[in-house]
Amino acid sequence: MSAIKNNTILFFALIGLSAILYFLFAYHIHRSDFTNVFVIYAALFLLFLGIYQPKKNNFLILASVGILFRIIFIVAIPNLSQDFYRFIWDGRMLLNGFNPYLFTPESFIQNGELPINQAQELYKGMGQLNGSNFTNYPPINQLCFVLANLFSSNSILGSVIVMRIQIILADIGILYFGKKLLEQLHLPVSAIFLYFLNPFIIIELTGNLHFESVMLFFLVWSLYLLHAGKWKTAAVVLACSIAVKLIPLLFLPLFYQRFKLKQLIIFYGIILTTVVLLYLPFFNATFITNYTQSVGLWFKTFEFNASFYYLARAIGYQISGYNQIAVIGKIIPLLVISIILIITFFRENKTSIQLITAMLFSLSIYFFLSTTVHPWYVASLVLLSIFTKFRFALVWSFIIILSYHAYANNVFNENLRVVGLAYTLLFLFIFWEIRMRQYIFPTKKQ
Repeated sequence: MSAIKNNTILFFALIGLSAILYFLFAYHIHRSDFTNVFVIYAALFLLFLGIYQPKKNNFLILASVGILFRIIFIVAIPNLSQDFYRFIWDGRMLLNGFNPYLFTPESFIQNGELPINQAQELYKGMGQLNGSNFTNYPPINQLCFVLANLFSSNSILGSVIVMRIQIILADIGILYFGKKLLEQLHLPVSAIFLYFLNPFIIIELTGNLHFESVMLFFLVWSLYLLHAGKWKTAAVVLACSIAVKLIPLLFLPLFYQRFKLKQLIIFYGIILTTVVLLYLPFFNATFITNYTQSVGLWFKTFEFNASFYYLARAIGYQISGYNQIAVIGKIIPLLVISIILIITFFRENKTSIQLITAMLFSLSIYFFLSTTVHPWYVASLVLLSIFTKFRFALVWSFIIILSYHAYANNVFNENLRVVGLAYTLLFLFIFWEIRMRQYIFPTKKQ
């Protein structure tokens, strides 16, 4: 009896210590203080494992703990990312009758125009790089921004709170549908807490207001519907996921083996129609030009926390003496599409687990080849991984904190040795896990 009591006391002590560290991270840490960022983050991961392991079969307790940790951030201004300022800008633009895809914030500020409340403060907060480019956030994401400002059009903190509530609700939705899908796949329900209690997910999504959680909510809901045989509804929901973030577009070829040809055409047709309808209110010729230009920046201009691209860049420097990103950026999409098509046609992807595993590796390969890999991108891999045998995404969710070393001392300066160390550790784990678990390319006989 005393052992049970002691274990209970220890469990709640771990929760209390985690809550204190989350509070410190939310309200007293800046990304320039990398040492404290790393130490607290590492401590939270150790506590996460200590909380998860003994209670992993107690769904209600762990769900409550996950919600509690998210609520701690409720009135915190994000301290690791500036993107939320642009989210607020776009939402207020829409509420004031402007199409956010047609104007850059900089175009107003340079002309001395203030089209929305707190325009100068928002522009300063998002930074010149963000403010000089057209928005690339899809329509449902824009709707989230509108809702944030609908209830708080004069307060940045108020808008932050509403956005954070949306993200918390999306994570609760992921918890709900993730649990149901795990049950249907006859996998341990406890695996959902590798996402829901993960400090990386809590900090990057709830804390830093990245809407991957909303995208993933629609994605896991769609996968659940698809597994249940409701594939037409699944197509509509998957389109909604694409309309939050474009990433799920990469998964579309992977459905090839899941349907007969007629069903496949209808499935793709529903997705395309839904996406077009969602974009339709913003559509005109200028929108197409601005949007493609903005999306293209991720391949031809931006560079951050890359792996194979940095190797290709170094080779390009040796050959030409200058950065070859414009050339490499054109090759990357072709290479990614080619690899995904190989996975589509040469890998068995008929069951839900096979399909999700194909998604996991397709998206991983895309990130490995990308010029830019921001930390919050890995959230998609963390969620997908819990429905598979593979756990390298969880390792990556810890290692990814090293990318913030670039912001140490308030001056952006990427240390390629740190980047190299992070990816070396990750790839070593991936190679070990592939060898241990095998069957990335299962055949019908397997």
